[in-house]
Amino acid sequence: MKEQNTAIVEKALKIRARLKKKKPDFVRQESWRYDRLKENWRRPKGIDNKMRRKIKGWPPTVNVGYRGPKAARGLHPSGYEEVLVHNVDELKRVNPKTQAVRIAHTVGRRTRMQILAEARKKKITVLNVGVREEEEKKEEEEKAEAEEEKKAEKEAKEEKEKEKLVKGEKSKPKRKRVKESEGGKEEQ
Repeated sequence: MKEQNTAIVEKALKIRARLKKKKPDFVRQESWRYDRLKENWRRPKGIDNKMRRKIKGWPPTVNVGYRGPKAARGLHPSGYEEVLVHNVDELKRVNPKTQAVRIAHTVGRRTRMQILAEARKKKITVLNVGVREEEEKKEEEEKAEAEEEKKAEKEAKEEKEKEKLVKGEKSKPKRKRVKESEGGKEEQ
């Protein structure tokens, strides 16, 4: 594949994203009527078919007019061309400037780690690094934020107590809780 001008590709990707918002969901005819028919697109072919004849009130059909810009066709939203990889040897054929790697779902953990390590060395973008790693990062960030909030609350409480001591106010002693039982009241 030729290396295209990045500005042209970026512009084409933006246009494609904007057009995709307007594009309808193309559904198979009568799929809303019968449970046995999935919504997967099938071209209407009957001679009296309302969708094929584009009659008002029937869903739109697939047409060339809905197509995206030529420069963006086949590209991932990141702007890279996707390449499916099953092992480390397949990384040798990847061009890091124009292509990004997607690790196949059949690849095991050990091979996946080898592929990730090799991709880092060659500075190749990996599109599906791993959901677990991303989740772990988010959890660590949330824990760190929670700890910072607790520290800030503790410091605020300590400052209030110091201010009270400086002003000469004494903190109130805690009252003993009274527990009611069948026989009467008991102190704890």
